[in-house]
Parts: sequence; C-alpha cells; structure tokens
Amino acid sequence: MIRLIAFDLDGTLMGPDQQIGPRVRRAIEAVQAQGGIVTLATGRMFSAALPFARELRITAPLLAYQGGWIQAPDAPAPLYRVPLPLEVARTVLALAETQHWHTVLYADGQIFMRGLRYPAEFYLALLGPDFHLVRDWETVLAAHTPDKVLFVADPVHIPSLGRILHEQLDGQAQVFRSHARFIEVVPQGVDKGTGLAWLADYLGIPQASVMAVGDQENDLAMVRWAGIGVALGNAIPALQRAADWVAPPLDEEGAAAALERFVLGEVSSQ
Repeated sequence: MIRLIAFDLDGTLMGPDQQIGPRVRRAIEAVQAQGGIVTLATGRMFSAALPFARELRITAPLLAYQGGWIQAPDAPAPLYRVPLPLEVARTVLALAETQHWHTVLYADGQIFMRGLRYPAEFYLALLGPDFHLVRDWETVLAAHTPDKVLFVADPVHIPSLGRILHEQLDGQAQVFRSHARFIEVVPQGVDKGTGLAWLADYLGIPQASVMAVGDQENDLAMVRWAGIGVALGNAIPALQRAADWVAPPLDEEGAAAALERFVLGEVSSQ
C-alpha cells in the first residue's frame, strides 16, 4: 500500500504556465482525504515551492534544493539541511567566471546573481521572487551558507556545461540537469533519492510504501529508490527506462493517472 508520494514540480505537476491541472488537484485531494501523504521534491528553494504546497494543501515536509533541504510548510526551520561546502562553492563560482556562465547562487534561502540576462519574469517564474544582484561572490559567501549553484544556458549548451563541471569537480559535488535550461551543482551525496529516503524514515514509512513521480535527470534517484517509480510520458528517456511505469504526459495530467492507478485504485478512461 502506497502511503507517501513525492512529486517533482516543474514538468511533472505543472508546465511553464505554472498551473496545476484540475484532475491532478482532485487526485491529490482524494489521496490526502484517505490518509495518504503527498510531498513535493524539487530543485526550487523552499520558499519558491511553498506557494504550490499551500495551493495543494500539502502539510508534509517538502524536499527543496534537490533534497538537500527538507522543511515542513509551517515550520520555522529545516528538519534536514546539507549545505554546499564553501571550498566547492568557490571552485564552481570561479570556474563560472572564467567561462562567462550565467550563474545563480542559492544561500540561506535566498538567490544571488551578478546580473540578469533574461526579463525579470523569467526568474520570478522559474527561480522564485527572492533574488538579489551582487557585485561579487565573496561578499555573499562571507555572510551566507551556500546550498547550491545553478547555471542558466541555452538548452543546446547544457551538455557541454555538464561535461566541464564533471571534469572540474571530479566527485566533489553532484551535477544535475534539472530543466531544459538549467544545470545545477549540489553537495555530494545530495539528491532527491537520499532526501526521500530520509523523509520516509522520519515519517516511519517503509520504502515499499513510497511512490515517486518525475520527468527529468534530477528525478532519477528518487524514481529508482521508491517502491514504485513513475516517469511521465514527457520524461527524458533515461527516466522512462528507470521507472516501474510510464504515465501519460504532463499535458494529459499524467500525475493524476499515477495516483489513480497505484493509490486510488482507479483505472482512468482518459
């Protein structure tokens, strides 16, 4: 019996319009009404995931920063946090400066950038509202604990950024593609799988009773770890291969289909 369900947010529960479909809402409401626990597992920072949790009436701890920050919606502080080591942050930021990459530093629940390359609406929609423009990185690191570094680029350039990051970091941190335009550096050992395992243990729920649903590379770990791993039909091929079941795509509200099939005991006619 599935008791805990973790959903990726962008590309799984909602598209670029930031709207969660009515069938998904109904399914999540039904699961929670019968005692199931629903959470969000996202690369977004906690404050950027919180409005969607409120919208869905989720009260369980949320997995932010790829699982490196776990906090309940009404709690004043995280239950679990794994910061990015300072020396790794400095290495990554120095590399980005030499490569002229568009860099976003997350630290202490805030976003820092040295400049904007897209309209402000782009950052508000995909990153969150709390971003600050700064002159240099060292001033930020002197005052804040880093959580992750994200790079924004044209989708065709993301693979080359990933290769460079893997070569330079050489196992010092995890590198994930989390969006068509995003690649991220998070602490070594941090991913949605380890975060979901921590949360399940905290809640006293066995692995076999956990379901995870996602669409991107950064969802691989949790989809593989969960008792039932689900990839949406729009997911990358690697995630579809790793999943126990491939649901309909986002535009057909595949997240709802997963709940109907494995939790609510319904077979959708859609």
